[in-house]
Parts: sequence; C-alpha cells; structure tokens
Amino acid sequence: MNETDIRNRLLTAGQAQRTGDRQAAAAIYRDIIARAGEQPVALNALGMQALGSGDPVAAAALFRRAAAADPRSPDLCINLATALRRQGDDAGEQAALEAVLAIDQRHFMALVRLAELFERTGQEARAAERWSGVLAIAALMDDRSPAVETMLVHARAKVVRQQASFADAIEAGLGAAREAVTQGARRRFDACIDHLLGRREIHANRCSGLHFPFLPADEFFDRDHFPWMAKLEAQTDVIRAELVALLAEDAAAITPYVAMPSGTPENKWSPLDNRLAWGAFHLWKNGRRDDAACARCPATTAIIEALPLAELPERAPTVFFSLLQPGTHLPAHSGVSNVRAIVHLPLIVPAGCTFRVGGETRDWREGEAWAFDDTIDHEAWNRSDALRAILIFDVWNPHIRAEERALLRAFFPVADAHGYDLRASVGD
Repeated sequence: MNETDIRNRLLTAGQAQRTGDRQAAAAIYRDIIARAGEQPVALNALGMQALGSGDPVAAAALFRRAAAADPRSPDLCINLATALRRQGDDAGEQAALEAVLAIDQRHFMALVRLAELFERTGQEARAAERWSGVLAIAALMDDRSPAVETMLVHARAKVVRQQASFADAIEAGLGAAREAVTQGARRRFDACIDHLLGRREIHANRCSGLHFPFLPADEFFDRDHFPWMAKLEAQTDVIRAELVALLAEDAAAITPYVAMPSGTPENKWSPLDNRLAWGAFHLWKNGRRDDAACARCPATTAIIEALPLAELPERAPTVFFSLLQPGTHLPAHSGVSNVRAIVHLPLIVPAGCTFRVGGETRDWREGEAWAFDDTIDHEAWNRSDALRAILIFDVWNPHIRAEERALLRAFFPVADAHGYDLRASVGD
C-alpha cells in the first residue's frame, strides 16, 4: 500500500467508526497493519477500541506499538499512560507520562496526570512540584473551562499546603541552629529561606545615576559597619529638641520635599508636588552646607559634622529633617547612586509609621537608627493621626574602599565639566 492507499483506508475506517460499526473499522485497521506495517494511527485506533471495551492490557500493548512507530507523538504516550493507569500500573504510567514530558516539558495534561499520580501514591512533595508546573502553564492559557478552574483551585491548595509543611519542617529542623547565632548574623540566611519559601522577593539595585558595580545589594546595612551609630542614637533627645523648637518658632521654615518643575507630566509624585504632606528642612543639600539653617540647629549640626558623611562635589552630603504628615504614603521608588548609604534617625514616631526596603518592612522607633541602600525599591507610610519626623543623611556605602572614594570625588568635577549634570538626591 502506498501513502494514498493508507490515507484512504484510514478515512474509510474512521467513517465506519463514526457510524457505530466498530467491527468493520477494526477489520480495516488490522488490514492496514497487515499490509503496510506498524501504522501508528491504526494501532492507536485499535488501542482506543480495546480501552473502550474494558481491556486495558490489550490497549496498552497496542499503544506501545503505536508509540514505538511514532516516538515523537505525546498523545500516544498519554493514551498508553491511561491504559496503564486502568491496570493499576503506577510505575508504568509514570514512565509513560515522563516520556510525554521528554517530548514536551510544558505538556499540560502530562503535568496534571503526574501530579494526580504522585498525589494518589502519597508522594506529596512531588505532587506539589508538578501542581506548581500546572499552575504556571495555566497562567498562560487564555480560555480555561470550569473543570480546569476547579482543578486549579485544588492545585493551589496542594501547593500552599506543601509549602506550609516545608516551612514547618524548616522551623523545626533549624530552630536550634538559628538560635545559636544572633538575629543580625542570621538575617541574610533568613531572607534566603523566606525567598525559597516564596515569602519574600530578593530586590536588586536600580540606580538612575551612577551605579557602582560589585557591591552587595543589601537592603539594610549591618550596624557593625557604623561604629558611631550608638553615639548618634544617644543624641536623639538633643536633636529632637532642636527640631521641636524650630517647628514652634517658624513652621514656615519647612518646605515641600517634592517640588517638580512646571509642566512635569503627571506621575506618582504628583499628589505630593509642592505640598507639605512630605516636608523637609535641609541643613545640607547636594553637598552644600546651608549656614543659616545650620545656625538654627547648632547642636544637630555639630553632631552631624562629627560623622563620616559622604562627600561628593555638588552631590553629597544631604542632611535634612523629613516630616510626614498623617495619612501620607511615599510611593515605591529608588535612588540615584549606590555609592552612598542613607541613615535614618527617628525623632517623632507615632504608632503606624512603617518603612519598606526591598523585601523587608520595619517600624520606625524613636532613637533607633538604621542605614539602608536607597537604590533598592523602598516606600514609607504614616498611617497615624500625628506627625512623623526623622533626621536623614547620607554616608559612604561601607563596601566602598577609601581609594575608590577618592576616585569618585575626582570623577564628578571632570564629568560635570563635560555636561554630566545628574545630581544625587536623598529621599525618605
């Protein structure tokens, strides 16, 4: 038989099958195989007839022959898996389904069937892994039937339960090891595990200006990098008193932090533009000391001048009191350059004031300072009904060496002389 003859005979057999004459169809399929050899379409049709008549053993034998004749057909392996499942042959079904994935790793039904198989045989972790694959593929599907949606609800529940079980196992298994080290020493490890469990993201630097490579992208820097921080915290009352006196004497000294040029297109900062919802009083701005402002806060100025501030011509340091009015939210944003670390010293903090950097959210607490990398996505909230005030300033990123700092100080004047005019500002 040539290809045309085979095709015509298959059409005739198919017509007989559709009209309900299964015996005639089977006879034609067997005749094609006898005269033309192992024809996968004919073998598969006979296998489906055997499956329909309740003979999964004969069906499996026919599907195996069909798959051997057309080893790149995932549908034939799926049919074989079905026959083996009806025989209760779990190992055989798994092998057939894995053969499908060897052809197409994103085969939806094979992933579903493997998840069901592992679930049925008590392999919960492997089932959850396959259900995760099902969910990932389903997310790309435009139209999903109600039956598929119901299955996806089950899949999500299985994945969530497995993740919770895994988390519980980690908590129990690593409890003693975690307690043996300080909270600060295990911070990065905990972030690693939380990311593994899907409880947090790992955020990278996004610098709109100068990006200094090969520095750790740490959200909050370890306090050990800043041996002077405790001494700064001890001066909280002095610094707060100067701010309170300033506000009492001249509230108009506070200016909007966000002041965009006229004609700026609408953006996430527009609700704060030229409004005192986020106000500031600068002592230094972009590397320039405001002598009049510093004279109004002499104790704060003296404390700040004793610290190792970042020094970049026309860029750093910036030192200011940052005031968030009740109900204010600073939208997620990132800074200009990772050569600096931004320090917060909370001065007035009612309950409900929080700050997120990357995947970690903290509450400000009066007198407890921290340093963070503002080129990692961050945002702030004052959910209280009172003013929140902190002192903000920039110091060098602790991972930049002294020689690199000197080179940076030399770089910017040369760059600016050739038109590089991006100024590094400090945000909340």
